[in-house]
Amino acid sequence: MMKKTSLIALVLTGLLLTACREHIDIQGVTSLYELEGRMLYLRVYHSGELISIDSARIQHGKFHFKGEACDSSVMANLFLGDESVMPIVLDGQPLKVTLNENERKVEGSELNDSLFAFIRRKALLESQIAELPRRESQMILSGIDHDEILARLNEEASRLGAQNDALVMRFIKDNMANVLAPGVFMIVTSGFPYSVLNPQIEELVTLASETFLNDEYVRDYLKMARENMDKMNE
Repeated sequence: MMKKTSLIALVLTGLLLTACREHIDIQGVTSLYELEGRMLYLRVYHSGELISIDSARIQHGKFHFKGEACDSSVMANLFLGDESVMPIVLDGQPLKVTLNENERKVEGSELNDSLFAFIRRKALLESQIAELPRRESQMILSGIDHDEILARLNEEASRLGAQNDALVMRFIKDNMANVLAPGVFMIVTSGFPYSVLNPQIEELVTLASETFLNDEYVRDYLKMARENMDKMNE
């Protein structure tokens, strides 16, 4: 007997595909030999779940999605099994995906160009933050006083963290009229241990467009976050 959760996912997938209008044409390449024969899935957020709307098998380092998108533009996620690989904006345009060890990108539309330019800038800041422990070890070996090391690196961490927050906030604010704002909001908040309203999110809500506030994920997140905040305040 089919599991109940699987049946629900199947029904939701059918409903999604029934409502789809735009054609998906995504050509992909990868140089990762260990991925040969593996299945990739395109998944979108719907009714509190990530639902697969198309799949493709990697053969001879190539894969091709050619199903139906669910809107004129929607943020999807590329999955390898249960592992999220990268976001993709489906906007009815032919796309090219590169999936290599040190390069993951989507080309073919302005929205994807904008998204991956943002991802590259954010990854650079995150790599600088991740580099701080190694710099601490180098400074210790150089004989620098430990209190001075902590003061300098804490200041650097604070500066880089503020730059990262500002980058995310600016990108979301600049893209309130399209799918990039709720898509990046989902990417960022999905890493939180639970839904919460922090000062940055409250600021976004006050500035938000109807497009942003009516996005299904944003709406669900804000509802859960408000419920969590109410419980914390009781």
